[in-house]
Amino acid sequence: MDPVWRFLLDFDGYAAIGTVAFAISGYLSGVRKHLDLLGIIIVTLLTAIGGGIIRDVLVGRMPQVFLGNTSLVIIAGAMLFALAARLHKREYEVLTRLFIIADSIGLVAFSLAGAKLGVEYHINAFGVILLGFVTAVGGGIVRDMMVNDVPFILHKDFYGTVSILVASVLYVLAELGWDHLVAVQLVFAGGVALRLLAHWSELTLPKIAGRKKG
Repeated sequence: MDPVWRFLLDFDGYAAIGTVAFAISGYLSGVRKHLDLLGIIIVTLLTAIGGGIIRDVLVGRMPQVFLGNTSLVIIAGAMLFALAARLHKREYEVLTRLFIIADSIGLVAFSLAGAKLGVEYHINAFGVILLGFVTAVGGGIVRDMMVNDVPFILHKDFYGTVSILVASVLYVLAELGWDHLVAVQLVFAGGVALRLLAHWSELTLPKIAGRKKG
């Protein structure tokens, strides 16, 4: 198998894809909220590493971002790319569209990365799905709270549902021994497509609303 494709199939590959995508989404979120440079750097960093830190704590290991510089280099590279591409000069509507695309890629990539780690640790279905879920949504929750937005997971877009579905499918594939390159790539593509479809079609889960005051 080509080394590049082998890399994309393992935990580190999807973690790298998720880190790039969430770094870009954090950067765009900071730009849309008119933060200064330090604010943008902080939001970008915490968006990209927040979920991974929670994941590592859950499996009882030192967060990987504290042990190596790979994630930090990836985040710095993503920020430099965003600056070079002058994303901060784009129209608000373009920024919003790019944000949703980057956020969707990051959500699904981190769901796969977290779930694959759970499979490697030989934990049960609940554990695999939980690791995929917290890896995917942790950084986004931190990002949205820092810029005073209601986190996506709480109110729209099938956000958390997509993560749960992706992690669940990966667990089933692993149990059946079908978690090979093509299958995992199809799960990744399908997850991103579902997230984008849910957003642009304004699909939501049912809401339970209390009775308004009289």
